[in-house]
Amino acid sequence: MNTSPEHDARMAKMTFASVYPHYVNKVERKGRTKAELHQVITWLTGFDELKLQELIDQKATFKTFFGAANLNTNAHLITGVICGYRIEEIETPLTKQVRFLDKLVDELAKGRKMEKILRES
Repeated sequence: MNTSPEHDARMAKMTFASVYPHYVNKVERKGRTKAELHQVITWLTGFDELKLQELIDQKATFKTFFGAANLNTNAHLITGVICGYRIEEIETPLTKQVRFLDKLVDELAKGRKMEKILRES
């Protein structure tokens, strides 16, 4: 299953700030912390706390967010299904990057060990 051009355009226009509170709520509901969420986001994007807050304050779109990111070299190891899409089959780079983040947040919320989430072993 691949994404449609409309889906990809919608992902590009969506703001990180609009999704971020949902990420926080999801992980905290499952007993994880905002600090752990930030660790996962930092691992994927290279953003420190200051840059992350700046992008939230700017209401950066995912296009801007991932355009500024220095994607982790091990991001390609993030595989599986998220939101009905198999990540490794998504062809549009931006949509794939957004789904990388969604998958990491999902793994964090499901209680997966941090070293597994960060593809360290």
